Amino acid sequence: MSPKWTTVAVVGAGTIGLSWAALFAANGIEVRITDPREDLAEAVRAALPPLAASIPGADVDDLRSRIRVTGDLAEAVADVDLVQENGPERLEFKQQLFAEIARLAPESAVLASSSSGIIATAIAAELPDSAAERLLIAHPFNPPQVVPLVEIVPGERTAEPVVEAAVEFYRALGKTPVRLRKEIPGFVANRLQSAIMQESISLVLQGVVDVDELDTVMKASLGGRYATVGPFESFHLGGGPGGIRHMMAHLGVGMAERWKDLGHPQLTEDGIATISDQTEAAYGAGPDAYLERSELRDRKQNAINAVLHDLTS
Repeated sequence: MSPKWTTVAVVGAGTIGLSWAALFAANGIEVRITDPREDLAEAVRAALPPLAASIPGADVDDLRSRIRVTGDLAEAVADVDLVQENGPERLEFKQQLFAEIARLAPESAVLASSSSGIIATAIAAELPDSAAERLLIAHPFNPPQVVPLVEIVPGERTAEPVVEAAVEFYRALGKTPVRLRKEIPGFVANRLQSAIMQESISLVLQGVVDVDELDTVMKASLGGRYATVGPFESFHLGGGPGGIRHMMAHLGVGMAERWKDLGHPQLTEDGIATISDQTEAAYGAGPDAYLERSELRDRKQNAINAVLHDLTS
């Protein structure tokens, strides 16, 4: 199986699907995007300018020339090398959708789900082996066209050549594919994000900090650090010449004690209102604020990507 795939179907034209479509097209791939939404063509047209602006070197007209819009699933997946599914996070929905995709797509097409938490084995449970062996999770971290990570998570029946080819394909797009060694709901990045959000919400609801103050703490400490070294390397370096063994011996007991005191906030109506009100006050609300803040986010992320690439290449 060659990872040099030239035609991809994007099934589902929400935020993730539209971002994938732009990234694929920016890499010279012919894209067919499909979704039952009535405004599909308009959604694609409106999304492409800001998406092109977020991809270094991309041209919006060039992207448009490679993206074909269709409301017909059969037309979208005909003769493609890979299907990137981006539907709702509901197991039964994905099972039914992939049963239809497997029936309509070429028998050689790789079936990839952008699911943020449902494992491939569950999605493929009712599929025949011929389809299940081609199905895996290819979970991006939002926004896919900017953030490098894509988690590759095979199911119990996924064939090894399919996994290897998928890793090569996403790497050729400039992504950073990480193959998980074991299926787990939520995968890795979202579980880490969930743990951080749990304590972040708890600290805000306790009145320790406001939303924007917590974001400042993160950006001025762990956020910048973890863009350069991960948690384990950070601790290893933090231990000096003695490394992580010294760090754990010195601070491990205290850290474990703090785990017992981490918050478990309840997302009541009042709690959600507090978090939402503070976030909207800090960063705005509505389409204009979203566009402005997302463009700024993407410029910052691309700047980080470029610096890290230059330092490691």
